[in-house]
Amino acid sequence: MKRIGILTAGGDTPALNATIYGAVVRASQLQVEVYGFIKGFSSLLNPRLPHVHLNPLFRPIPELDATMGGTLLGASRDYVDNRNTALLDQVAGRLGQLQIEGLICVGGDGTINGMQPLAERLPAVLAPKTIDNDLGLNYPSEVDEWQHEEEGGKERVFRRPGRVKFDREYMVNYVTPGYATAVFESAQGVQRVRTTAESHRRIAIIEVMGRNSGYIALGSAYGQPDLVLIPECPVRTKILVERVKELYDLQKNVVIVCGEGVIDEQGRELGAVTQSTDPAGNVALSGAAEALRQFLVQEIGDEYFRSKRRGDKARDAIFTRKVGHTQRGGRPVLFDRTYAAQLGGKAVEMLLEGQSNTLAVLQWNKTQGFYVDSFDANRLRDRWGHIHARQVHPSFYDAEGMQPSATGIEYLLPIFSTAVGHDDLEYIRQSLFRAGNLMLPYHSINTDVHRRIRYLG
Repeated sequence: MKRIGILTAGGDTPALNATIYGAVVRASQLQVEVYGFIKGFSSLLNPRLPHVHLNPLFRPIPELDATMGGTLLGASRDYVDNRNTALLDQVAGRLGQLQIEGLICVGGDGTINGMQPLAERLPAVLAPKTIDNDLGLNYPSEVDEWQHEEEGGKERVFRRPGRVKFDREYMVNYVTPGYATAVFESAQGVQRVRTTAESHRRIAIIEVMGRNSGYIALGSAYGQPDLVLIPECPVRTKILVERVKELYDLQKNVVIVCGEGVIDEQGRELGAVTQSTDPAGNVALSGAAEALRQFLVQEIGDEYFRSKRRGDKARDAIFTRKVGHTQRGGRPVLFDRTYAAQLGGKAVEMLLEGQSNTLAVLQWNKTQGFYVDSFDANRLRDRWGHIHARQVHPSFYDAEGMQPSATGIEYLLPIFSTAVGHDDLEYIRQSLFRAGNLMLPYHSINTDVHRRIRYLG
Protein backbone atom coordinates (compact mmCIF):
# COMPACT_ATOMS: atom_id res chain seq x y z
CA MET A 1 0.00 0.00 0.00
CA LYS A 2 1.68 3.20 -1.22
CA ARG A 3 -1.04 5.87 -0.93
CA ILE A 4 -3.93 6.25 1.52
CA GLY A 5 -6.59 8.87 2.16
CA ILE A 6 -7.92 10.40 5.37
CA LEU A 7 -11.04 12.46 6.14
CA THR A 8 -12.71 13.91 9.24
CA ALA A 9 -16.49 13.66 9.51
CA GLY A 10 -19.28 14.76 11.84
CA GLY A 11 -18.87 17.37 14.56
CA ASP A 12 -15.51 18.88 15.40
CA THR A 13 -13.46 17.96 18.47
CA PRO A 14 -10.25 19.42 19.89
CA ALA A 15 -8.18 16.35 18.95
CA LEU A 16 -8.85 15.92 15.22
CA ASN A 17 -5.63 17.53 14.01
CA ALA A 18 -3.69 15.41 16.49
CA THR A 19 -5.26 12.26 14.97
CA ILE A 20 -4.40 13.38 11.45
CA TYR A 21 -0.87 14.24 12.59
CA GLY A 22 -0.36 10.82 14.16
CA ALA A 23 -1.56 9.12 10.97
CA VAL A 24 0.68 11.24 8.74
CA VAL A 25 3.78 10.72 10.89
CA ARG A 26 3.29 6.95 11.03
CA ALA A 27 2.55 6.73 7.30
CA SER A 28 5.68 8.77 6.52
CA GLN A 29 7.77 6.39 8.62
CA LEU A 30 6.37 3.54 6.50
CA GLN A 31 6.91 5.45 3.21
CA VAL A 32 3.19 5.77 2.52
CA GLU A 33 1.69 8.93 0.98
CA VAL A 34 -1.36 10.47 2.70
CA TYR A 35 -4.00 12.54 0.93
CA GLY A 36 -6.51 14.46 3.02
CA PHE A 37 -10.04 14.96 1.70
CA ILE A 38 -11.69 18.32 2.28
CA LYS A 39 -14.91 18.50 4.35
CA GLY A 40 -15.39 14.84 5.14
CA PHE A 41 -17.58 12.60 3.04
CA SER A 42 -18.84 15.58 1.03
CA SER A 43 -15.47 15.62 -0.76
CA LEU A 44 -16.08 12.07 -1.98
CA LEU A 45 -19.44 13.15 -3.40
CA ASN A 46 -17.75 15.92 -5.40
CA PRO A 47 -16.69 14.73 -8.88
CA ARG A 48 -13.55 16.89 -8.53
CA LEU A 49 -12.59 15.22 -5.22
CA PRO A 50 -10.85 18.17 -3.47
CA HIS A 51 -7.76 16.90 -1.67
CA VAL A 52 -4.49 17.95 -0.05
CA HIS A 53 -1.20 16.03 -0.11
CA LEU A 54 -0.39 15.90 3.61
CA ASN A 55 3.17 14.46 3.49
CA PRO A 56 5.09 15.46 0.36
CA LEU A 57 8.61 13.99 0.59
CA PHE A 58 7.23 11.98 3.54
CA ARG A 59 7.17 15.00 5.84
CA PRO A 60 4.00 16.51 7.39
CA ILE A 61 3.03 19.82 5.81
CA PRO A 62 3.73 22.79 8.16
CA GLU A 63 0.03 23.59 8.49
CA LEU A 64 -0.57 20.28 10.27
CA ASP A 65 -0.28 21.14 13.98
CA ALA A 66 -1.24 18.51 16.56
CA THR A 67 -1.74 21.19 19.21
CA MET A 68 -4.37 23.06 17.19
CA GLY A 69 -8.02 22.21 17.82
CA GLY A 70 -10.48 21.31 15.09
CA THR A 71 -9.44 19.90 11.72
CA LEU A 72 -7.44 21.54 8.95
CA LEU A 73 -9.33 19.28 6.51
CA GLY A 74 -12.75 20.59 7.51
CA ALA A 75 -15.71 18.41 8.40
CA SER A 76 -19.34 17.99 7.41
CA ARG A 77 -22.27 15.79 8.35
CA ASP A 78 -22.78 14.54 4.79
CA TYR A 79 -22.73 10.77 4.41
CA VAL A 80 -22.77 8.31 1.54
CA ASP A 81 -26.14 6.56 1.26
CA ASN A 82 -25.39 2.82 1.41
CA ARG A 83 -28.40 2.14 -0.85
CA ASN A 84 -27.01 4.28 -3.67
CA THR A 85 -24.72 1.71 -5.23
CA ALA A 86 -24.18 3.77 -8.37
CA LEU A 87 -22.87 6.72 -6.35
CA LEU A 88 -20.71 4.42 -4.24
CA ASP A 89 -19.19 2.98 -7.39
CA GLN A 90 -18.49 6.54 -8.60
CA VAL A 91 -16.79 7.37 -5.28
CA ALA A 92 -14.64 4.25 -5.51
CA GLY A 93 -13.77 5.20 -9.09
CA ARG A 94 -12.65 8.68 -8.03
CA LEU A 95 -10.48 7.25 -5.29
CA GLY A 96 -9.04 4.83 -7.84
CA GLN A 97 -8.19 7.72 -10.16
CA LEU A 98 -6.18 9.25 -7.31
CA GLN A 99 -4.57 5.83 -6.68
CA ILE A 100 -5.91 5.70 -3.13
CA GLU A 101 -5.49 2.16 -1.79
CA GLY A 102 -6.98 2.60 1.68
CA LEU A 103 -9.05 5.13 3.61
CA ILE A 104 -9.00 6.36 7.23
CA CYS A 105 -12.20 7.97 8.47
CA VAL A 106 -11.95 9.97 11.70
CA GLY A 107 -15.30 10.13 13.46
CA GLY A 108 -17.95 8.43 15.57
CA ASP A 109 -20.85 6.05 15.02
CA GLY A 110 -22.32 8.08 12.15
CA THR A 111 -18.95 7.98 10.42
CA ILE A 112 -18.87 4.20 10.77
CA ASN A 113 -22.22 4.07 8.97
CA GLY A 114 -20.75 6.17 6.17
CA MET A 115 -17.53 4.17 6.08
CA GLN A 116 -18.93 0.65 5.95
CA PRO A 117 -20.37 0.70 2.41
CA LEU A 118 -17.04 2.10 1.20
CA ALA A 119 -15.23 -0.72 3.03
CA GLU A 120 -16.88 -3.11 0.58
CA ARG A 121 -14.97 -1.38 -2.23
CA LEU A 122 -11.58 -0.57 -0.68
CA PRO A 123 -9.96 -1.09 2.73
CA ALA A 124 -11.37 1.48 5.18
CA VAL A 125 -10.83 1.89 8.93
CA LEU A 126 -11.95 4.31 11.61
CA ALA A 127 -9.95 6.41 14.07
CA PRO A 128 -12.39 7.41 16.84
CA LYS A 129 -13.30 10.89 17.99
CA THR A 130 -16.16 12.36 19.98
CA ILE A 131 -16.23 14.64 23.00
CA ASP A 132 -19.30 12.68 24.19
CA ASN A 133 -17.17 9.57 24.88
CA ASP A 134 -20.09 7.45 23.67
CA LEU A 135 -18.35 5.39 20.98
CA GLY A 136 -17.65 1.95 22.36
CA LEU A 137 -19.08 -0.66 24.70
CA ASN A 138 -19.02 -1.14 28.46
CA TYR A 139 -18.35 -4.83 27.70
CA PRO A 140 -18.28 -6.74 24.38
CA SER A 141 -21.68 -8.45 24.86
CA GLU A 142 -23.51 -5.20 25.63
CA VAL A 143 -24.91 -4.98 22.08
CA ASP A 144 -26.97 -8.12 22.74
CA GLU A 145 -29.00 -6.35 25.41
CA TRP A 146 -30.79 -4.05 22.94
CA GLN A 147 -34.33 -5.02 21.90
CA HIS A 148 -36.60 -3.84 19.08
CA GLU A 149 -40.38 -4.34 19.33
CA GLU A 150 -43.44 -3.14 17.42
CA GLU A 151 -45.76 -1.08 19.61
CA GLY A 152 -48.74 0.82 18.23
CA GLY A 153 -47.41 0.65 14.70
CA LYS A 154 -44.08 2.09 15.78
CA GLU A 155 -40.78 0.42 16.55
CA ARG A 156 -39.79 0.69 20.19
CA VAL A 157 -36.10 0.39 20.97
CA PHE A 158 -35.13 -0.40 24.54
CA ARG A 159 -32.53 -2.22 26.54
CA ARG A 160 -32.71 -5.16 28.90
CA PRO A 161 -29.76 -4.85 31.30
CA GLY A 162 -27.62 -7.96 31.27
CA ARG A 163 -26.10 -9.91 34.11
CA VAL A 164 -22.51 -9.37 33.05
CA LYS A 165 -20.22 -8.43 35.91
CA PHE A 166 -18.71 -5.08 34.97
CA ASP A 167 -14.94 -4.71 34.76
CA ARG A 168 -13.26 -1.57 33.39
CA GLU A 169 -10.55 -3.67 31.78
CA TYR A 170 -13.11 -5.17 29.39
CA MET A 171 -14.49 -1.86 28.16
CA VAL A 172 -14.22 -1.50 24.39
CA ASN A 173 -12.66 1.92 23.70
CA TYR A 174 -12.14 3.12 27.27
CA VAL A 175 -12.18 6.79 26.27
CA THR A 176 -12.32 8.79 23.03
CA PRO A 177 -10.04 11.69 21.98
CA GLY A 178 -11.70 15.02 22.69
CA TYR A 179 -13.41 13.91 25.90
CA ALA A 180 -10.62 14.99 28.26
CA THR A 181 -10.49 18.50 26.76
CA ALA A 182 -14.28 18.83 26.93
CA VAL A 183 -14.24 17.90 30.62
CA PHE A 184 -11.33 20.29 31.23
CA GLU A 185 -13.42 23.15 29.83
CA SER A 186 -16.61 22.07 31.61
CA ALA A 187 -14.98 21.64 35.01
CA GLN A 188 -13.40 25.08 34.72
CA GLY A 189 -16.79 26.50 33.75
CA VAL A 190 -18.33 25.00 36.89
CA GLN A 191 -15.64 26.53 39.08
CA ARG A 192 -16.13 29.98 37.54
CA VAL A 193 -19.91 29.92 37.86
CA ARG A 194 -19.58 28.83 41.50
CA THR A 195 -18.07 32.16 42.58
CA THR A 196 -21.04 34.04 41.11
CA ALA A 197 -23.52 31.70 42.79
CA GLU A 198 -21.69 32.11 46.09
CA SER A 199 -21.41 35.87 45.86
CA HIS A 200 -25.07 36.48 45.01
CA ARG A 201 -26.65 33.59 46.97
CA ARG A 202 -27.91 31.93 43.80
CA ILE A 203 -28.78 28.49 42.48
CA ALA A 204 -26.91 27.81 39.23
CA ILE A 205 -27.79 25.11 36.70
CA ILE A 206 -24.97 24.44 34.24
CA GLU A 207 -25.76 22.45 31.09
CA VAL A 208 -23.02 20.45 29.39
CA MET A 209 -22.96 18.54 26.11
CA GLY A 210 -23.12 14.79 25.56
CA ARG A 211 -26.60 14.26 24.12
CA ASN A 212 -27.91 11.02 25.66
CA SER A 213 -24.59 10.09 27.25
CA GLY A 214 -23.62 11.52 30.64
CA TYR A 215 -19.84 11.19 30.49
CA ILE A 216 -19.11 14.93 30.24
CA ALA A 217 -21.49 15.65 33.11
CA LEU A 218 -19.83 12.88 35.13
CA GLY A 219 -16.35 14.28 34.48
CA SER A 220 -17.53 17.80 35.32
CA ALA A 221 -17.60 16.61 38.94
CA TYR A 222 -13.94 17.70 38.95
CA GLY A 223 -15.33 21.26 39.15
CA GLN A 224 -17.05 20.28 42.45
CA PRO A 225 -20.70 20.94 41.60
CA ASP A 226 -23.11 20.04 44.39
CA LEU A 227 -25.26 17.81 42.18
CA VAL A 228 -24.65 16.03 38.87
CA LEU A 229 -27.58 14.90 36.71
CA ILE A 230 -26.91 12.47 33.85
CA PRO A 231 -29.26 11.31 31.04
CA GLU A 232 -28.94 7.65 32.02
CA CYS A 233 -30.69 8.23 35.36
CA PRO A 234 -34.17 9.90 35.38
CA VAL A 235 -34.34 13.08 37.45
CA ARG A 236 -36.26 12.26 40.63
CA THR A 237 -37.90 15.60 41.09
CA LYS A 238 -39.01 15.32 44.71
CA ILE A 239 -35.56 14.22 45.90
CA LEU A 240 -33.93 16.93 43.76
CA VAL A 241 -36.00 19.71 45.35
CA GLU A 242 -35.31 18.41 48.86
CA ARG A 243 -31.58 18.20 48.20
CA VAL A 244 -31.42 21.68 46.64
CA LYS A 245 -33.17 23.21 49.64
CA GLU A 246 -30.96 21.34 52.07
CA LEU A 247 -27.81 22.57 50.34
CA TYR A 248 -29.11 26.12 49.97
CA ASP A 249 -29.97 26.32 53.66
CA LEU A 250 -26.46 25.12 54.50
CA GLN A 251 -24.25 27.14 52.15
CA LYS A 252 -26.55 29.79 50.59
CA ASN A 253 -25.74 28.65 47.05
CA VAL A 254 -26.11 25.53 44.92
CA VAL A 255 -24.43 24.49 41.66
CA ILE A 256 -26.05 21.76 39.55
CA VAL A 257 -24.51 20.21 36.43
CA CYS A 258 -26.90 18.54 33.98
CA GLY A 259 -26.26 16.70 30.75
CA GLU A 260 -28.22 18.09 27.79
CA GLY A 261 -30.11 14.80 27.39
CA VAL A 262 -31.45 14.42 30.94
CA ILE A 263 -34.89 12.83 31.23
CA ASP A 264 -37.78 13.01 33.67
CA GLU A 265 -39.36 10.10 35.53
CA GLN A 266 -41.56 9.35 32.49
CA GLY A 267 -38.51 9.08 30.25
CA ARG A 268 -39.11 12.37 28.40
CA GLU A 269 -36.10 14.46 27.41
CA LEU A 270 -36.29 17.72 29.31
CA GLY A 271 -34.20 19.50 26.72
CA ALA A 272 -36.23 18.52 23.64
CA VAL A 273 -38.14 21.80 23.70
CA THR A 274 -38.34 22.04 19.91
CA GLN A 275 -39.03 19.60 17.14
CA SER A 276 -36.05 20.85 15.11
CA THR A 277 -33.24 18.47 14.29
CA ASP A 278 -29.52 18.85 13.68
CA PRO A 279 -27.93 17.90 10.32
CA ALA A 280 -27.51 14.31 11.52
CA GLY A 281 -31.27 13.99 12.15
CA ASN A 282 -31.08 14.10 15.96
CA VAL A 283 -33.72 16.09 17.87
CA ALA A 284 -32.18 19.42 18.85
CA LEU A 285 -31.58 19.44 22.59
CA SER A 286 -31.61 23.07 23.63
CA GLY A 287 -33.35 23.51 26.94
CA ALA A 288 -32.50 20.95 29.66
CA ALA A 289 -31.11 23.53 32.09
CA GLU A 290 -33.97 25.94 31.41
CA ALA A 291 -36.54 23.17 31.91
CA LEU A 292 -34.94 22.32 35.26
CA ARG A 293 -34.94 25.99 36.20
CA GLN A 294 -38.65 26.36 35.44
CA PHE A 295 -39.37 23.28 37.52
CA LEU A 296 -37.36 24.51 40.52
CA VAL A 297 -38.90 27.98 40.27
CA GLN A 298 -42.35 26.42 40.47
CA GLU A 299 -41.58 23.86 43.18
CA ILE A 300 -39.48 26.03 45.49
CA GLY A 301 -41.57 29.16 45.00
CA ASP A 302 -41.02 32.85 45.60
CA GLU A 303 -41.88 32.80 49.30
CA TYR A 304 -38.92 30.53 50.11
CA PHE A 305 -36.44 33.13 48.87
CA ARG A 306 -38.37 36.07 50.35
CA SER A 307 -38.26 34.41 53.77
CA LYS A 308 -34.49 34.28 53.50
CA ARG A 309 -34.31 37.89 52.23
CA ARG A 310 -32.69 36.80 48.99
CA GLY A 311 -34.96 38.35 46.42
CA ASP A 312 -38.62 38.65 45.63
CA LYS A 313 -38.82 35.94 43.00
CA ALA A 314 -37.47 32.44 42.60
CA ARG A 315 -36.68 33.10 38.96
CA ASP A 316 -34.23 35.81 40.02
CA ALA A 317 -32.42 33.46 42.39
CA ILE A 318 -32.12 30.53 39.97
CA PHE A 319 -30.12 30.99 36.78
CA THR A 320 -28.74 28.82 33.99
CA ARG A 321 -25.55 28.71 31.97
CA LYS A 322 -24.38 26.53 29.09
CA VAL A 323 -20.73 25.65 28.68
CA GLY A 324 -21.59 25.35 24.99
CA HIS A 325 -19.26 24.88 22.03
CA THR A 326 -16.14 25.79 23.99
CA GLN A 327 -16.27 22.11 25.01
CA ARG A 328 -15.59 20.97 21.47
CA GLY A 329 -13.10 23.63 20.39
CA GLY A 330 -9.66 25.02 21.13
CA ARG A 331 -6.32 23.44 21.92
CA PRO A 332 -6.49 19.77 23.02
CA VAL A 333 -4.97 18.93 26.39
CA LEU A 334 -2.01 16.57 26.66
CA PHE A 335 -4.08 13.39 27.11
CA ASP A 336 -6.07 14.00 23.95
CA ARG A 337 -3.04 15.01 21.86
CA THR A 338 -1.07 11.94 22.92
CA TYR A 339 -3.70 9.27 22.39
CA ALA A 340 -5.35 10.85 19.36
CA ALA A 341 -1.98 10.72 17.61
CA GLN A 342 -1.45 7.10 18.68
CA LEU A 343 -4.89 6.12 17.37
CA GLY A 344 -4.19 7.87 14.06
CA GLY A 345 -0.94 5.94 13.76
CA LYS A 346 -2.69 2.70 14.67
CA ALA A 347 -5.24 3.27 11.89
CA VAL A 348 -2.41 3.44 9.35
CA GLU A 349 -0.95 0.18 10.66
CA MET A 350 -4.36 -1.47 10.46
CA LEU A 351 -4.65 -0.62 6.76
CA LEU A 352 -1.18 -1.95 6.04
CA GLU A 353 -2.01 -5.15 7.93
CA GLY A 354 -4.94 -5.70 5.58
CA GLN A 355 -7.69 -4.80 8.04
CA SER A 356 -10.94 -3.20 6.84
CA ASN A 357 -14.21 -2.17 8.49
CA THR A 358 -12.42 -2.00 11.83
CA LEU A 359 -11.76 0.81 14.28
CA ALA A 360 -8.75 1.74 16.33
CA VAL A 361 -9.58 1.71 20.04
CA LEU A 362 -7.93 2.99 23.20
CA GLN A 363 -7.90 0.30 25.87
CA TRP A 364 -6.84 0.30 29.53
CA ASN A 365 -5.77 -2.21 32.13
CA LYS A 366 -3.97 -2.00 35.45
CA THR A 367 -0.80 -3.60 34.10
CA GLN A 368 -0.29 -1.67 30.85
CA GLY A 369 -2.25 1.47 31.48
CA PHE A 370 -3.54 2.88 28.17
CA TYR A 371 -2.72 1.11 24.90
CA VAL A 372 -4.13 1.07 21.36
CA ASP A 373 -5.77 -1.91 19.67
CA SER A 374 -8.30 -2.64 16.91
CA PHE A 375 -11.92 -3.85 16.99
CA ASP A 376 -14.34 -5.13 14.35
CA ALA A 377 -16.84 -2.34 13.61
CA ASN A 378 -19.67 -4.82 13.06
CA ARG A 379 -19.35 -5.90 16.69
CA LEU A 380 -20.68 -2.48 17.71
CA ARG A 381 -24.01 -3.28 16.00
CA ASP A 382 -27.03 -4.94 17.58
CA ARG A 383 -28.93 -7.76 15.86
CA TRP A 384 -30.89 -5.22 13.82
CA GLY A 385 -27.75 -3.52 12.56
CA HIS A 386 -27.91 -0.39 14.73
CA ILE A 387 -25.05 1.24 16.62
CA HIS A 388 -26.11 2.69 19.97
CA ALA A 389 -24.39 5.48 21.83
CA ARG A 390 -22.53 4.05 24.80
CA GLN A 391 -24.18 5.02 28.06
CA VAL A 392 -22.58 5.67 31.42
CA HIS A 393 -22.55 2.32 33.20
CA PRO A 394 -24.95 2.30 36.21
CA SER A 395 -22.05 1.46 38.54
CA PHE A 396 -20.40 4.81 37.67
CA TYR A 397 -23.18 6.92 39.19
CA ASP A 398 -24.59 7.33 42.69
CA ALA A 399 -28.26 8.08 42.00
CA GLU A 400 -29.01 8.91 45.65
CA GLY A 401 -26.12 11.32 46.08
CA MET A 402 -26.36 12.59 42.48
CA GLN A 403 -22.57 12.34 42.12
CA PRO A 404 -20.05 9.92 40.57
CA SER A 405 -19.88 6.67 42.52
CA ALA A 406 -16.67 5.12 43.81
CA THR A 407 -16.49 3.05 40.61
CA GLY A 408 -17.13 6.15 38.51
CA ILE A 409 -14.26 7.91 40.27
CA GLU A 410 -12.01 4.92 39.58
CA TYR A 411 -12.98 5.18 35.90
CA LEU A 412 -12.11 8.90 35.69
CA LEU A 413 -8.83 8.87 37.60
CA PRO A 414 -6.60 7.19 34.94
CA ILE A 415 -7.80 9.69 32.34
CA PHE A 416 -7.38 12.88 34.30
CA SER A 417 -4.51 12.26 36.72
CA THR A 418 -2.09 13.39 33.98
CA ALA A 419 -4.53 14.89 31.47
CA VAL A 420 -3.01 18.38 31.45
CA GLY A 421 0.69 18.95 30.78
CA HIS A 422 2.99 21.81 31.77
CA ASP A 423 3.06 22.90 28.12
CA ASP A 424 -0.72 23.40 28.17
CA LEU A 425 -0.43 26.01 30.91
CA GLU A 426 2.69 27.56 29.39
CA TYR A 427 0.86 27.92 26.07
CA ILE A 428 -1.92 29.90 27.76
CA ARG A 429 0.62 32.13 29.50
CA GLN A 430 2.52 32.86 26.31
CA SER A 431 -0.26 33.11 23.75
CA LEU A 432 -3.52 34.44 25.17
CA PHE A 433 -2.36 37.94 26.07
CA ARG A 434 0.32 38.26 23.42
CA ALA A 435 0.50 41.89 22.31
CA GLY A 436 0.13 40.90 18.66
CA ASN A 437 -3.36 39.58 19.36
CA LEU A 438 -4.54 43.19 19.73
CA MET A 439 -2.94 44.43 16.55
CA LEU A 440 -3.08 41.59 14.04
CA PRO A 441 -6.23 40.02 12.55
CA TYR A 442 -6.89 36.32 13.10
CA HIS A 443 -5.19 34.18 10.49
CA SER A 444 -7.29 31.16 9.56
CA ILE A 445 -5.68 27.82 8.81
CA ASN A 446 -8.27 27.51 6.02
CA THR A 447 -6.46 30.26 4.11
CA ASP A 448 -3.20 28.30 4.05
CA VAL A 449 -4.76 24.91 3.36
CA HIS A 450 -6.84 26.34 0.50
CA ARG A 451 -3.63 27.06 -1.42
CA ARG A 452 -2.76 23.36 -1.22
CA ILE A 453 -6.09 21.97 -2.44
CA ARG A 454 -5.93 20.02 -5.69
CA TYR A 455 -8.70 18.47 -7.78
CA LEU A 456 -9.26 15.54 -10.09
CA GLY A 457 -9.26 16.29 -13.78
